[in-house]
Amino acid sequence: MNAAAATAPATDTLTMTQTLAANPLLDFSALPRFDAIEPEHVGPAVDALLESANQALETVTAADFPPVWATLARELDVATERLGRAWGAVSHLNAVADTPALRTAFNAALPKVTEFWTRLGADERLYAKYKAMNPASLTPEQSQAHRNAMRGFVLGGAELQGDAKARFAAIQEHQATLSQKFSENALDATDAFAYFASVEELDGMPDDVQAATRAAAEAEGQSGHKITLKLPCYLPAMQFGRHRALRERLYRAYTTRASDQAEGAAVAFDNSGFMREILALRQEEAALLGYPDFASVSLVPKMAESPQQVVQFLRELASKARPYAEQDVADMRTYAAEQLGLSDPQAWDWPYIGEQLRQARYAYSEQEVKPYFTAPQVLQGLFHIIETLFEVAIRPDTAPVWHPGVQFFRIERPAASGDAAPQLVGQFYLDPGARNGKRGGAWMDDVRARWLRPDTGQLQTPVAHLVCNFAEGVNGKPPLLTHDDVITLFHEFGHGLHHMLTQVNERDVSGISGVEWDAVELPSQLMENFCWEWDVLKRMTAHVDTGAPLPRALYDKMLAAKNYQSGLQTLRQIEFALFDMQLHCADAPHHGLGVDFMGLLQAVRDEVAVLQPPAYNRMAHTFSHIFAGGYAAGYYSYKWAEVLSADAYAAFEEAATATGTTLDPATGRRYREAVLEAGGSRPAMASFKAFRGREPQIDALLRHQGMA
Repeated sequence: MNAAAATAPATDTLTMTQTLAANPLLDFSALPRFDAIEPEHVGPAVDALLESANQALETVTAADFPPVWATLARELDVATERLGRAWGAVSHLNAVADTPALRTAFNAALPKVTEFWTRLGADERLYAKYKAMNPASLTPEQSQAHRNAMRGFVLGGAELQGDAKARFAAIQEHQATLSQKFSENALDATDAFAYFASVEELDGMPDDVQAATRAAAEAEGQSGHKITLKLPCYLPAMQFGRHRALRERLYRAYTTRASDQAEGAAVAFDNSGFMREILALRQEEAALLGYPDFASVSLVPKMAESPQQVVQFLRELASKARPYAEQDVADMRTYAAEQLGLSDPQAWDWPYIGEQLRQARYAYSEQEVKPYFTAPQVLQGLFHIIETLFEVAIRPDTAPVWHPGVQFFRIERPAASGDAAPQLVGQFYLDPGARNGKRGGAWMDDVRARWLRPDTGQLQTPVAHLVCNFAEGVNGKPPLLTHDDVITLFHEFGHGLHHMLTQVNERDVSGISGVEWDAVELPSQLMENFCWEWDVLKRMTAHVDTGAPLPRALYDKMLAAKNYQSGLQTLRQIEFALFDMQLHCADAPHHGLGVDFMGLLQAVRDEVAVLQPPAYNRMAHTFSHIFAGGYAAGYYSYKWAEVLSADAYAAFEEAATATGTTLDPATGRRYREAVLEAGGSRPAMASFKAFRGREPQIDALLRHQGMA
């Protein structure tokens, strides 16, 4: 061997070290360097962080390593938290800035990351260390995190042995891959559709939508208007478009996305096979853990006690909503026949009929309100609410971002004395706009959690992502939001407040971490209620052309129409929730056929729906919440948490009778301290009772939705 060859490995090692040092995914000194992350950084960073996490796992599971919470956290939790933060950045970019290269890098690393987390959660040596911890040595926050961890080990397969344990791990890895494929198909099927419509076909559609679709067509060198299945385009077309054939075309394309019913080349995105595999794997996972079905597994860490209890809750709510839903449909049928000449309305007609009836009944249209909700003014009004209720300040800030439309903010608590600097509470990114390569919907995700770090002794403040899919502004004007968009923004911000205002120092139970999944929607849904308050709306509206605030007369029409078709909307949510729960229950109809999800969906519709869609409708094939979003056997959480949130908001309404406003700082302080600051450090019911002084009651929900 010559001298040059002998020194090559050292040179390679040095080059690799330098490469890793330049990798932005390995830089934890500050906020993520989103503007510097490239697909080629993903593999090396993940490999390096997995190696570090594996070394930490071997260290803490050695026979002589003490089973002490702080000591274990300093070694293992620091390593796994870094892996989680880096992978979180990659996953986030994959959701909001998808490219072929990034998707390839993400999918290449996904099995390795999934394998590690599965193996960590099932490691019997680590489980033994947690078992050996002295409960008396733990703080209350650590005790709650310890209880959650012990439960997590059991659900993670730590008590399985031999072939069963290996199979359990294989199931987790394969499920992660399948869920990612499901999500990709849903995104690709949505992005793939485009129809270039004539001016005549856009008759009735809002001016801003027509301007945006015309600009989109021009950008591609096409004439006419580019219509897509992105919600800021699809929904107005269905609600306001008078061209019935266009509505039918769009409805069919939208409801057959990622399914066997898609037309032409779009059938390549069919999710049917992935769905069957995912459901079969979940059932097998449940059997390995000793449960009758996946629904029973899913409910172990939730407030609900059993699948049967959830189904009973949903059916009881359906029975209360059904008379209102039936009246909603009867009213639309009459109006369609008498005023629109539609004697036999079809599925693609109902959104249009509903909007026309709303305008006729209340002299009110979403499009009449929309010019008053400019995005900057809405955001200013939202911040005013938060600053008033929760005694914080929100300030613009700078950080590396992934798209020019992303904004960054910091939340501060005023200093106790005039001389001190404000205290940083949390920070957040806001990504509001819809675009290609960005997953549809809206969500909050964490960048990092509040944590009194065991490695440095320093307090790490929380950071969140707030993501929506609103239409962009056109002709140099700011984006205009529908009132539904405003509600969505408030909803996601409620999640963000839960994550960012926590005062818990233990990472695993700070913010939303450790909160029961069917209670995690309480803060988000509570915030929605403020979107209907006059003293709130008058501050967050300014007409895009005149700057005038929302007129009181128009607000009164909005309020009168608030519960318009609430029966129909409630039954629709119950349909989704009941389908999801029974899909994962062994004793549900059609479960014995294996995974006949379309048969089950029809059975659920036969039970609760008052409007039946066409046979080709494949809503389930893009139901990402349950196939790719963590809500499997948990979609009922939205309705369950509505009971909690409506009752919690009633406290603000009660305060308003004395103060004249729901923006009551004293009530806000009690809610912040009892619910938001406590995070997952205690059971959700304990936090609710600390705020309300009793268990929740359903009365407020029925009253808020006009079904009392």
